[in-house]
Amino acid sequence: MKINKLQIKLKDKMLVDISFKINKSLALVGQSGSGKSLTLKALLGMLPQGMSGDIDYDTTLEDKEAISFVPQNPFTALSPLTKINKQFFISQTKQKELFAQVGLSDKLLERFPPELSGGQLQRVVIAMALESNPKLLLLDEPTTALDPQTRGVILKLLDDLRKKFNFKIMFVTHDIGSAKSLCEDICIIKDGRVVENGKMSDVLERPQNKYTKMLIEANFMNRKFRQ
Repeated sequence: MKINKLQIKLKDKMLVDISFKINKSLALVGQSGSGKSLTLKALLGMLPQGMSGDIDYDTTLEDKEAISFVPQNPFTALSPLTKINKQFFISQTKQKELFAQVGLSDKLLERFPPELSGGQLQRVVIAMALESNPKLLLLDEPTTALDPQTRGVILKLLDDLRKKFNFKIMFVTHDIGSAKSLCEDICIIKDGRVVENGKMSDVLERPQNKYTKMLIEANFMNRKFRQ
């Protein structure tokens, strides 16, 4: 999938003007305010009021059923007062199949979200994202609220599911360490513009842009400090 042009405007001000290609798995990386979240919302058709978006695809992926979304915080993505099995739009048989795919016991379908751990809830929302057999899975920093061990497990699960079901991934994040674990390619954006993109290994080993170098140094210094 290639986005030939994605532009987001607020009145006459251009906020985002980028293009990128998703081969298998792409990390869209930038600091807060870089435009990565607006890009995600544009692809989902969820731009804030007053903003306009123009997207030029080179495929027919404009079919919204082909795109699914895994949010940042599973605790707020589900209704706490509704049993999990009531929050799906598929049969219980299909629910059980999806729970098996994400490594959850189908007994948890009868539980309420507050009864599950953060890692279990993230698996639930991943299962929900697979309901429509997506061609593209958009990830909005889905491991931010998780501890390091659970984060690694969820990233491996996402990679395994991508390979099994043959969908593409766009991982929106500021965490280059997590992006490296999941994505083959990386696109760095700043102030709504692409400053560098390419193979993950090439960009991390030989960054060409000062902003990219700063992000890499900051990410891995913070990761070392947290450990």
